[in-house]
Amino acid sequence: MRNKASSTAAAALTALTALAAVTVAAPAPASAAAVTIKVERAGGETVREWIDPFTCPTNTVLTGRSHYGDEDDPTTYYCSFILINGEQAQVYLGDWTARQKESRSDYSAPDHQAVAGRWHEGDENGYTRYRAASIYWRGQRVLLANGDISGVYRESSHTWQADENKVMTGRLHNGDENGATYYRFATVTVAG
Repeated sequence: MRNKASSTAAAALTALTALAAVTVAAPAPASAAAVTIKVERAGGETVREWIDPFTCPTNTVLTGRSHYGDEDDPTTYYCSFILINGEQAQVYLGDWTARQKESRSDYSAPDHQAVAGRWHEGDENGYTRYRAASIYWRGQRVLLANGDISGVYRESSHTWQADENKVMTGRLHNGDENGATYYRFATVTVAG
């Protein structure tokens, strides 16, 4: 009788130990929960390339640019909202950068910042400035990862759009309106 009782007690103890292990396991922290990120186009605005400063509307950043012609022709900027779990992220604009000569301009926003504005004056011998922005969601810094650079575009004849869930983080241009333009971009993420 003792053997049967001992084996029953041993089985019960094993079952309780297994149950305790399952019950004691800590749930995943809320910050590690999956988030849904969507970069959604807010619109585009066409401005005079040679004189008009441009800044994206409130809580948007640059995700595209289009230019056809020389400095006397317009440029169209495309801005987008960043939605995380369906909530709009907040964008905080920085100051304008120092001027760079357009014919050899090379700009990269600071780490984890997107481009939210550009200001060009004159032709290729004129100057270009940029405006970066920090992005926050629920008080948490939104991160930009896997930065890359586009292929080459001819400045006087191109439209560039960032891929899905990516934002513009910089631009490089060499020469006049027939010169090469490249765009820097990165993927929107949040710390997990």
